[in-house]
Amino acid sequence: MATADQIKSLIRSHFSDEPERFYTIALQVAAHEAKKGHSDLAHDIRNIVDVERKKRGPRVLSFPQDLKGLVLTEEPETSKQVLVVSDDIQGRINQVIHEYRQRSKLKSHGLSHRRKILLIGPPGTGKTMTAKVFAHEMKIPLNTVQVDRLVTKFMGETSAKLRQIFNFMQENLGVYFFDEFDAIGGERSMDNDVGEMRRVLNAFLQFIEQDTSDSIIIAATNNPQLLDRALFRRFDDVLYYERPADKEKQALISWDSYLSSRFALKT
Repeated sequence: MATADQIKSLIRSHFSDEPERFYTIALQVAAHEAKKGHSDLAHDIRNIVDVERKKRGPRVLSFPQDLKGLVLTEEPETSKQVLVVSDDIQGRINQVIHEYRQRSKLKSHGLSHRRKILLIGPPGTGKTMTAKVFAHEMKIPLNTVQVDRLVTKFMGETSAKLRQIFNFMQENLGVYFFDEFDAIGGERSMDNDVGEMRRVLNAFLQFIEQDTSDSIIIAATNNPQLLDRALFRRFDDVLYYERPADKEKQALISWDSYLSSRFALKT
């Protein structure tokens, strides 16, 4: 059966009205039972959680007033089966998902799961979809940071908003996606840089290094040459996306044909 800590956590999350935390712990219980060989019980628990989550519908995070409109939340239904990438990228995505699901076991051995991921590649190669896949497969919300709204003209305001976001992710488990990341992660030695953006980058470097939450931080860029070198050391893994090769193109065509046929049958 569930461990004593899991039972206590379930009760706390229920009375604290934290449904997502309750679902997460329930799924941990299911994983615990599956590991002990109780596959039927684990399957039943997962089914109950899936049904109840669908009843509740999409969860809307209660962001602080200053962050409303800055972070958009959703619960994607994009599974990893629809992501068409190279075998290497697919394998590394699977590894991140597997480590997340086994994070409690890793912690018991003094290890941590990879949770700070940098995605690099041309537009349209699957970076945003990868963030959605992570959220779906990990059964946690996807929170997309609107970087264009994050950066303001007022001194210190951007760094203050970044601090709020990192404080928020400490308390609210999810995937936090920074798209167009070079807008805040630009090289500090660039001639056209201004002092305020150096402070923003320094703040981000400090926040991401100090972050100890279980949340997944995903940053994506089309322009890696613009990123400050110090950023690469702060991420647990860097995934380089390329334009699809012949194998991936064929998979995309096949998947598109499959979707078209499904739609035709429904109509």
